[in-house]
Amino acid sequence: MKSKITVLLFAVSFLFTLQAQNLSTRYSNYGDMVITHLHNASFPDTGRANGHMYDNKMYNTEVHYMDSTVAVFIPKGYKEGASVDLVIHFHGWNNNVDSTFAHYKLVEQFVASGKNALLVVPEGPKNSPDSYGGKLESPGGFKKFVNELLDTLYARGKIENERIGRIILTGHSGGYRVMAYILMRGGLAKYIKQVVLFDALYAETEKYVYWLDHYSGKLIDIYTDHGGTKEDSEKLMADLKGWGIPFISYKNESDVTDFGLANNRLVFIHTDLPHNEVPFERNEFMRFIKASCLDNIK
Repeated sequence: MKSKITVLLFAVSFLFTLQAQNLSTRYSNYGDMVITHLHNASFPDTGRANGHMYDNKMYNTEVHYMDSTVAVFIPKGYKEGASVDLVIHFHGWNNNVDSTFAHYKLVEQFVASGKNALLVVPEGPKNSPDSYGGKLESPGGFKKFVNELLDTLYARGKIENERIGRIILTGHSGGYRVMAYILMRGGLAKYIKQVVLFDALYAETEKYVYWLDHYSGKLIDIYTDHGGTKEDSEKLMADLKGWGIPFISYKNESDVTDFGLANNRLVFIHTDLPHNEVPFERNEFMRFIKASCLDNIK
């Protein structure tokens, strides 16, 4: 048994090294990609100690809920200030860190936004149809995660200080759930300045509303006709209208302006794109980050 465990640990270590090399090489022209494992990452977590059953199929712990990978991209020209600004993206169902970067062109779009911040992608449920956020759903879990992340980057000489700056959360599809819990009880709500939902408002709406009511952050919600988010997005808009809270709603994605994105706190956008194309087909990840309060690279 001991020899089998040793072989398994060696295999995991080898695959981690290979993944780090592949990602670093792939984006070396754009900046520095740092791959690390964090104790306070989403997984492993007791909530998935026995795996996850979905549609009569079991997604076991060893394959889908043991990966504590966190990828951090530092763009060329990044200049550190008094604190470290972060854009943290959560992938949706049946994805992983590597596929998320490749399919959604996150690095390319992030660089095009011109923002002076770090892009962070933690591993969620790996290649699994699951929205569970693991340890990041626990009270104070997000604060522990960010503190460990900055400690690790500082120890590696990637940043010069460990002070938390402004945070932007973005998520596609199933990424909505972990973001909702982070806003509600993650311990860093006052630092979160913008939340972007890429066809992702399925539930937990009350947690987003609580954050909007108690903090001054910005929300962008882009939704589709057939991705399962239209009803919840329209219901939230109706509630906001009933409460007398101003927002801007674009019925057609083509009508969205950079001015409208930058100068409205609550933005709702209807798109005709398929669910899986929303974050990248029209470079919306880039546009939404560009419209944020983050400083530009000079």
